[in-house]
Formats: sequence, structure tokens, C-alpha cells
Amino acid sequence: MTTRIEARFAKLKEEARPALVTFVMAGDPDHETALKVVQALPAAGADLIELGMPFSDPMADGPAIQKAGLRALKAGESLKKTLSLVKDFRQGDEETPIILMGYFNPIYIYGVDAFVADALQAGVDGLIVVDLPPEMDDELCLPALNAGLNFIRLATPTTDDKRLPAVLKNTSGFVYYVSITGITGSAAPDASKVSAAVERIKRHTDLPVCVGFGVRSAEQAAEIGRGSDGVVVGSALVSAIEASLQPGGTPAVEAVTDIVTRLAEGVRTSRLAKA
Repeated sequence: MTTRIEARFAKLKEEARPALVTFVMAGDPDHETALKVVQALPAAGADLIELGMPFSDPMADGPAIQKAGLRALKAGESLKKTLSLVKDFRQGDEETPIILMGYFNPIYIYGVDAFVADALQAGVDGLIVVDLPPEMDDELCLPALNAGLNFIRLATPTTDDKRLPAVLKNTSGFVYYVSITGITGSAAPDASKVSAAVERIKRHTDLPVCVGFGVRSAEQAAEIGRGSDGVVVGSALVSAIEASLQPGGTPAVEAVTDIVTRLAEGVRTSRLAKA
């Protein structure tokens, strides 16, 4: 059975362009606003949506995403409410893939079997769980795969050819290449190094490779898109939501969709550059 993620990348391959993958935090700045933001993303140009699961100790995330998670928790967001957000999104969109991204602790507390079943029922397509290495695949990865969820793994500049096969073994949907060493939003990626890294990963897998961490502008999105199957943007979007909370700030939905529209144009420009 073809998943929404696989179907979306097949469609993008026909269109000869990379994906724009957008990340926002569930429940940021509150549940209702977050739902409106997510609902607006596809029309603005998002091809896939990563939805953060708020967690109190997000060790891989930079300040912008850390603050987004804390805002969401303070506003009462929970994993159960995050799944309800996906379910509400699915009422109006049956095609855009939704990937939940975060840490294992909230899933463990929820209960792995119950979480996998509820995630599928809500309309979740894939998981990115950043603190579960391949050695712990029995904990969540294999149950998720067996149930029909894609399990997306991270590869980094320090993932060498010896480690890569273990990372890729049970990966499905796509590979998320973290283009810099460090936390999210901490630096800008080097497009030439990214392209070489993507080529190296593709020698080990037929899966699409999407690149994230540090992409903020349409120009960067175009550059990264030339050498990858997708561009992931997160910190720029959650920073726009934070700015929307300031006096006189642009409302969150408008602020995020403005950025996504520009990024989508950059991604589509990268296709022209390849032609």
C-alpha cells in the first residue's frame, strides 16, 4: 500500500521539483491558532507538513523551537490534543502528508501501541523521533512500520558510510539530512557541501533525501533544492509565530503563509535551475 508520503514524492518526481517541507509546533501559540496555521500551509505551497510534538526537554532544538514548545505546553497542548489537531486537519485535506516530529518520552508515556493506533486513526503518515537510534528500533520504529506509518530517520554530516546502513535499515518515506552540526536554526547550510552529502546518501538508498536546519530564505531554498529532493524549513516559521505575539505583530497565519509562499517560489525556481 502506497503511503501519502510516497505518493507525494512520486508526484513531485513527475513534476521534476523538490518538496517544500514545513515544520510548525502543535499548539503554538495555542491549539486553535496552530490548527489554522496548519490548515493554511498547503495552499501557501507546503508539500509535506512536519508537526512538532511539544516536549519539556527538547535537546536537539534551538531557542526558537524550544520556545515554541514551551508556549504550546503552557497553552495546554498535549499529545492527545496534537492527534486531534491532525484529525481536524484531515476533515479538509486528505492528501497532504503529516509527519509528527519530536521525542520518545511523550509517546512512551502515552503507550506505544495506543499511540500508533491513535496516530493512524487521526491521519498521521509518518514519525520523526530524534532521540531513538537504530539500536532501539524495537521500541517504536518497527511497531510503527508494521502498522503502516513511515519512520523517517535523521542523517547528519557526521553519519559516515559505516554508520549509514544502520541508520537507513528501517527508514521509510524519506531521509531527513541535517545539513549542519548543532541545534536547529543555529547556522546556514553550505549548498555545495549539502549536494555532495545528498549524493553520498543516495548511493546507499533509493529514498528521497530532504535537507533541513538553517534554511530561512527563498534563495537558500532554491540553492538547497537544486541538490536534494526536498527542503525543510522550521525555525523561520516558528520565529514568525513568536513575532506575531508582539504588539502590532502580523497575525500568525498571515505571517507564516507569507514566508511559506516565498519559500515555495524558491523551491519551484530550483526546478528551473536544473532544467
